[in-house]
Amino acid sequence: MLTIQVTTGTGEGPTPLAAFDAALLDAGVANYNLICLSSVIPEASVIRRAKYVTPIDEYGRRLYVVMARHDASTVGSTAWAGLGWAQEPATGRGLFVELHGGDRRQVQDDIEATLDSMIASRSLPYGDIQSEIVGIDCRGRPVCALTMAIYRSELWD
Repeated sequence: MLTIQVTTGTGEGPTPLAAFDAALLDAGVANYNLICLSSVIPEASVIRRAKYVTPIDEYGRRLYVVMARHDASTVGSTAWAGLGWAQEPATGRGLFVELHGGDRRQVQDDIEATLDSMIASRSLPYGDIQSEIVGIDCRGRPVCALTMAIYRSELWD
């Protein structure tokens, strides 16, 4: 069985990249080399929502993730990032979607519309749509919001 952990993070910094790093720290994944995956959930997978805690001995490893990220730099704007997913109850296989934007409701609506479309094009009995969305307001310095599904870490050869 594969446990996929969904975590979120937000951050602020003097540059968008520094804000991204702060969001990675907040999500618990700052010390990995991220490898972004497409959005397929393998059979026998369980989704768990919780902040990720990086084991000390995993510094610099590869981390396989599905990630939604949004940056904002204009005062008064908001960064929202969300993942949505649906799984077959019997097998655990399913689909992720990763969306982002400046409005929470729009991100949620886009998650649902995208998954509805993807589910309709497949002949599998998916269960209810789930989602995790996070946001942060820009008050002057750049901000970043991210939501990640963490599959696993791996050593370099």
